[in-house]
Amino acid sequence: MSTVASGQKSQICFSIDDMPVVSYGINDSNYQKMIFNSIMSSLVKNKIPAIGFVNERKIRKEADGGRYQKELLKNWIKSGLELGNHTYSHPDFNNVSCKEYTSDILKGEPILKEILSESGKSIKYFRHPFLHVGETKSKADSLDAFLKEHGYKVAPVTIDNDDYLFALAYKKASDVKDTILMSRIGFDYIDYMEKKLHFYERQSVALFGRKIPQILLIHASLLNAVYLDSLASMYKRNGYEFADMDTALRDEAYNSKVTSYGKWGISWIDRWAISSGKKGDFFNGDPVAPDYIK
Repeated sequence: MSTVASGQKSQICFSIDDMPVVSYGINDSNYQKMIFNSIMSSLVKNKIPAIGFVNERKIRKEADGGRYQKELLKNWIKSGLELGNHTYSHPDFNNVSCKEYTSDILKGEPILKEILSESGKSIKYFRHPFLHVGETKSKADSLDAFLKEHGYKVAPVTIDNDDYLFALAYKKASDVKDTILMSRIGFDYIDYMEKKLHFYERQSVALFGRKIPQILLIHASLLNAVYLDSLASMYKRNGYEFADMDTALRDEAYNSKVTSYGKWGISWIDRWAISSGKKGDFFNGDPVAPDYIK
């Protein structure tokens, strides 16, 4: 049993989706390298054992076969960071059959396997696009059976958030070189993420009677390339140390059963709460992005 004792630091795992880069259509290799390398160097500097989840379509559609993107991912592994499968093309499990979805998972393996095998590693974790795990028990069970058969562990998320909305706003402000707006977005992003942390801390205590190791979802965007150091500082200020996915999932809370299903793309804390019969007021107070961001 893992608990957070008095005086012991809380733990958070960083997971980064839509790798190698969320570029919003900017295919310039120098731009993509800048984003990727900034994120990677911040993780290494802050000693954050993060895991990135890759969409292989982003690599294969490059004119050179994604050669430079493969090198970026190889450097990620060499830096002591981990990689997992986020499907080939980021399909929505709510909108496709299990057969189509699992085929897309397998299509997202070859480059990952090649990169990981060079370091004596294999693919271990799968992250659901949109956090859609199956809107019915039978569909969710079918996917879980496939994942187990192919040696995958599910990478859940407890701190779900709208970092992608801030990221798009930041990219738009960057396009027009509005540095004042960019700074405002960055400041409000860190403030919002701190409020999200406190919200899911409270939810964790309400559900389990204690803080559990949290798993954060963010994306490989320009915003996080610039503000990851500030994000790391915020968690440190709140008494958190950084953990890898294996360590976070050792906590018994992650053995909690999900028995309620829907089209939700939500935190696992919310899934467990719904499955245990929590309603209404239990979910009040979830921070939202400012109107100007939305």
